Amino acid sequence: MAQQPSPSSSPPRRKTPPPPQYVEVNCRSSGKTRRFAAGTDAGFAVALINRKLKGTLVAASHIEAVKDEEEPIAFGPTSLLSNFGEGWKLQTVTLTDLSSEVGDGQFQQMAMHTPGLVSGVPSPASRISNPISFVYLVKIMFAFILIFVLGAIFTLFLDNLPAFILFLKSIT
Repeated sequence: MAQQPSPSSSPPRRKTPPPPQYVEVNCRSSGKTRRFAAGTDAGFAVALINRKLKGTLVAASHIEAVKDEEEPIAFGPTSLLSNFGEGWKLQTVTLTDLSSEVGDGQFQQMAMHTPGLVSGVPSPASRISNPISFVYLVKIMFAFILIFVLGAIFTLFLDNLPAFILFLKSIT
């Protein structure tokens, strides 16, 4: 015999879909949305976003969660990216965004005190790396030549020192 549900039992519940296993970050410089696994370090996400930007776009300094009429929540470089729920969106913040929010004098003073702005996140200047230039090579070559010239002068001086001492003794 099959059991019939009793009138006091509740109707079957619909299963709610599981939350997404990723978070989306809107890059304000490029306008593109990037997806990251939930729990990704914010510093890694900023570095990856900056690496994919073209040279003319402003690099991101950090990530914030924003919602209308709410105070933004900033993610530090070691913070884990997460979704805060309905209406919250993750987006990058650039140095130009910070300078418009804060007065220019205050921003310049803040930039002087915090050279990397966010530790662990490379600044735009550190992305451009050309450590070996022509001037650098010329300076290295000049240093080697100077070392050899000074070595030759000291060698000649020490070779002729006994003759010079005899010359001084013969004068007196």
